[in-house]
Amino acid sequence: MGAIGEYMCDRTSGTRHAIVIDPADQTPEIAANRALAAAHAGSSMILVGGSSDTDMDNVHATIVAIKEALELVTWAASQDSDIDGHSGQIPVVLFPQGAAALSPAADGITFMMLMNSLDQRFLIGEQVKGAPFVKKAGIEPVPMGYLICEPGGKAGQVGKADLIGPHQTDRVEGYAMAAQFLGFKLLYLEAGSGAELPVNPDLIKAAKTSCDLPIIVGGGIRDPHAARAAAEAGADWIITGNITEEYEDASELQAVLSDMISGIA
Repeated sequence: MGAIGEYMCDRTSGTRHAIVIDPADQTPEIAANRALAAAHAGSSMILVGGSSDTDMDNVHATIVAIKEALELVTWAASQDSDIDGHSGQIPVVLFPQGAAALSPAADGITFMMLMNSLDQRFLIGEQVKGAPFVKKAGIEPVPMGYLICEPGGKAGQVGKADLIGPHQTDRVEGYAMAAQFLGFKLLYLEAGSGAELPVNPDLIKAAKTSCDLPIIVGGGIRDPHAARAAAEAGADWIITGNITEEYEDASELQAVLSDMISGIA
């Protein structure tokens, strides 16, 4: 496992936070400003991707803009000891909808299987299409099992997921064990972008106790209470997405994310 995989799978730092940037919902410039706000707030990773309407062009342009912005902060920090350069160390990782939304500029890629999809495309089809690009570009793949829970949102619809109900802990346990036995390095529990409710903490606990993989939880997490509940249930990573698009002012977004991150630290 390479440096990005080791970073994502490190469980010695407590629960960490990451944001998802959807290139289809914002310009590269706005995405870069939001990524900087998240970095200054204490986020530990930037994921770039979406469940629909992303392609090679907007994904690549977004990743390049984000990385350039983070590198500029790193350079400024090297010139001024009063500026925190932590944000420049944050990896920018692909979180793709499929093989048509990749970029060679990414630091890594969550090479995932939507384990509860009813469509072969998301079980192995997109992975087969994307693998040659990932290898040629030299992007580090981090194998990840991906489960969509109710309500599921657009991700569940696009991925044709057999959604996991909020009390189906036995299903999550089976998937978690299978993910580890199949060699995945991460397990992601997703409630869906913009979900009204986050993943039930009981499902997070069931996954946590059934495997040795770091648990990532996203969807429907909009406030410190929901983030803290996921962290206390066993989440190693808390992912927020839609909340970043609700604030036009970067400083306001930074304050909101800082409050959320401080609650899980």
